[in-house]
Amino acid sequence: MQAYPIKFAPILKEKIWGGEKLSNILNKKSDSKNIGESWEISGVEDNISMVSNGLYKGKSLNDLIKSHKSEFLGKKNIDTFGEHFPLLIKFLDAKTNLSVQVHPDDEMAKAHHNSFGKTEMWYIMNSDEDAEIVLGLKDNDLDKNVLGDINASNVNDIFNTEQVKQGDSYFIPAGKIHAIGAGVLAAEIQQTSDITYRVYDWDRTDVNGHQRDLHTEAAIKATKSFPSTGKSNYQLEADKTSNLVDCEYFTTNIFEVKLNQKRDYRNLDSFVIFMCVEGSAEVTIDNVTETVTMGETILIPANTDSVTFNSEGSKLLEVFIDKFVL
Repeated sequence: MQAYPIKFAPILKEKIWGGEKLSNILNKKSDSKNIGESWEISGVEDNISMVSNGLYKGKSLNDLIKSHKSEFLGKKNIDTFGEHFPLLIKFLDAKTNLSVQVHPDDEMAKAHHNSFGKTEMWYIMNSDEDAEIVLGLKDNDLDKNVLGDINASNVNDIFNTEQVKQGDSYFIPAGKIHAIGAGVLAAEIQQTSDITYRVYDWDRTDVNGHQRDLHTEAAIKATKSFPSTGKSNYQLEADKTSNLVDCEYFTTNIFEVKLNQKRDYRNLDSFVIFMCVEGSAEVTIDNVTETVTMGETILIPANTDSVTFNSEGSKLLEVFIDKFVL
């Protein structure tokens, strides 16, 4: 397989809570005023990403996996996931609150949906003043059955909220109640799963006056207690990576590039994804260069030996898989 910085065409999703930041800030091409998600790299059925540049332009993500297997994904990823891409990579714009929700773990997802669970993380790229997110219950000893009786008068007593700002990062394991709040633009990395149990949707209705379905019974079964908010404690170091999340499903580092840098991946048995969350950078593999700007994503095949980065100032999320304790 020829290694080069591979880009994919974004898959844009209209959402009841979406806005225009994906278009206005991240330059996604859409005339819609309620684009909530840009699926950057997806192996979800009926939402398979297509290569938009270079030698493999016009090929699907699944085409690359089938043709190149471990050269593309890494041997351990092929052994673990077969020909299924293990991550779903997104940018999200919440003009209004997302529903308060929870995702099943692997065991519950396999039993009820024949799927992997959904552990995820967020990196806050932009936020309005006083923007908040929901992270867990206010009281971990609270009877989970209260999730079946939430309304506008008691919602603030049930869920824990946190104010967020640019650069904040949060780990959201399966089973944790959560919601991105109004005014937040975020990068999201997650297991390949589109299973969501909606707990509360702020009593809103669609254009036809209908409320979206809740999944209370499943949410109660899926919800777990966690002692921490999951906020990452990291220090940026120019031209070095700082770890944000290190879990069995993915590792995510933040890489601040201010000079010409070369990174060696010969000992990593995994593809690597870079999400540009600030500025722009030139990314070069074997004399093939692509520019990645804020809001763009590239994938580096697993057979890549080294990558050179050149930037006057950018921040990239570096994502790969190397734990394999599934």
